[in-house]
Amino acid sequence: QVQLVQSGGGLVQPGGSLKLPCVGTGFSLGPYAIGWFRQAPGKEREGVSCISASDGSTYYADSVKGRFTISRDNAKNTVYLQMNSLKPEDTAVYYCATDPTCEYYDDHEMWLGFWGQGTQVTVSS
Repeated sequence: QVQLVQSGGGLVQPGGSLKLPCVGTGFSLGPYAIGWFRQAPGKEREGVSCISASDGSTYYADSVKGRFTISRDNAKNTVYLQMNSLKPEDTAVYYCATDPTCEYYDDHEMWLGFWGQGTQVTVSS
């Protein structure tokens, strides 16, 4: 079955870290840019980060720059979002998605490919 499978969410204290994997099943992630998005209760879904397929270029929202790192392991058909120095405002459901490029990484409505099922991240003491 062709899908993106997510895991790795949970409850973490402020200042803590989490690493979210996004695994492609039934197809190769290699030709795709992979984006991470998040949606907090009552808010629009926002782009967090993206990694391109062509040269591995990475992009980050200003709110996570310097704290989050996106990476891809093509051998494992997996893209990761490493989240450090987490803040309560990072609390959201996180989604990964595919697209040909990262051009619209900050606009979820432009991402018409596959989406993961989402994983909850809660940052609270």
